[in-house]
Amino acid sequence: MSRVPYVPGFAKADAQGPSPKAVGKALRERLPRAEQAALSIAPGRPDAVAAVEASNAGRLPELTPIRVGRMAASPFAFLRGSAGLMAYDLTADPTTGIGAQICGDAHAANFGLYGDARGGLVIDLNDFDETLYGPWEWDVKRLATSMVLAGREAGASDDDCHRAAQDVTGAYRRTMRLLAKLPVTEAWNAIADEELVSHTDARDLLGTLERVADKARKNTSARFAAKATERTADGGLRFVDAEPVLRRVPDAEAAAVAASLTDYLDTLPEDMLPLLARYAVQDVAFRVVGTGSVGLRSYVVLLLDHRGEPLVLQVKEARASVLAPYVEKAGFPVPPVIHEGRRIVLGQRRMQVVSDILLGWTTVRDIASPGSVGTPPGTARQDGLPFQVRQFRNRKGSVDPAQLSDDQLDDYARMTGALLARAHAHSADPRLVAGYCGKNEELDEAIATFALSYADRTEADHAALTTAVRNGRIPAETGV
Repeated sequence: MSRVPYVPGFAKADAQGPSPKAVGKALRERLPRAEQAALSIAPGRPDAVAAVEASNAGRLPELTPIRVGRMAASPFAFLRGSAGLMAYDLTADPTTGIGAQICGDAHAANFGLYGDARGGLVIDLNDFDETLYGPWEWDVKRLATSMVLAGREAGASDDDCHRAAQDVTGAYRRTMRLLAKLPVTEAWNAIADEELVSHTDARDLLGTLERVADKARKNTSARFAAKATERTADGGLRFVDAEPVLRRVPDAEAAAVAASLTDYLDTLPEDMLPLLARYAVQDVAFRVVGTGSVGLRSYVVLLLDHRGEPLVLQVKEARASVLAPYVEKAGFPVPPVIHEGRRIVLGQRRMQVVSDILLGWTTVRDIASPGSVGTPPGTARQDGLPFQVRQFRNRKGSVDPAQLSDDQLDDYARMTGALLARAHAHSADPRLVAGYCGKNEELDEAIATFALSYADRTEADHAALTTAVRNGRIPAETGV
């Protein structure tokens, strides 16, 4: 027994009782791993079109047809835009009760490469709009389902898709077991990116990863600025309209976004402030981004240093996580959110090994609201709207899972499953999760069965959306 009194925030030195592994293993009695295959129909489930219409509420109405068009492109694209609908469905089935900081939208296209502070590339989860504390299984099931849908879009057989879904869970399970055996500090940063291929036996994916990395190294602020700006009469730079994806904004709107960067600076580590102090704000434009995010306010801010070299920041509206009401139903209370941008940034930092050094949040005041928060459309909100801020085009690169061969799909499934386990292990004790997951493939098979069933449901939802588009029930703009 320690002679030092218990220090809050640390583990108790003389803690008694069963080990976390034993506690996790005991949870199999309450929720056998085979029951993770279940897919129930939650009472009152909205039809797919109604769910999309509801999720469009509060978005800029002129952009929602682009969002619908992108979701209608394929069942995989529909899944990408319907995290809330899947969370609704997941509440119909029990969970282990083990919580973690979850991505909330851990589909196969939300992993990718990005630059670290020293100019290298890392690979990890890279979208956290929906992040919050909730059931770890939900992320795994969403990732496995997305792998099935991506495989089907690529022309893979259901056997191949089933194997990819198994590989997601198998890699997650094995990685949790590995992390559970390591000293805590080693587990925290385990599976460095250079070890990821060998850890997950993803050698068939090497060529694709190398091509993506080569492209990512060129995906910089300078390259974007060279294509998206023009010289002004005084020798400066300004954005050029490229509608509907990029458009200039009125001076008052640009000034409001620029002014919000003062509050953003307060959310950064102090050692980053001298870096940004060497840049001047030049211009602001609106840029459409993503699939599920289309219709949210998203700006790019052009900064120039003393040599005229650009740095571009993205200032993106932060809304409440669509999962919040559903994780509550699953038994995970959601604490009051101080600021939605802060929720996203802190969740991202909790899940990633390395995060964007310029990641922060702010509030943009005196811009017109689309009417989502109790104000009429076009009314300026004096209290402002929450935003997250990050580098734009920070050497980002991604694998398109719908373009992978069968062997590469398996590799990608194992790689993303391992990365998801590493991310969850920062907030959930890997001994506890590993205790439940176990050594054999029972959980792998159960979640693969779920993934095939939910992929079928998603295909039916997608068909309903495309029918509604054809019938004129909901407007869609394709090819944007």
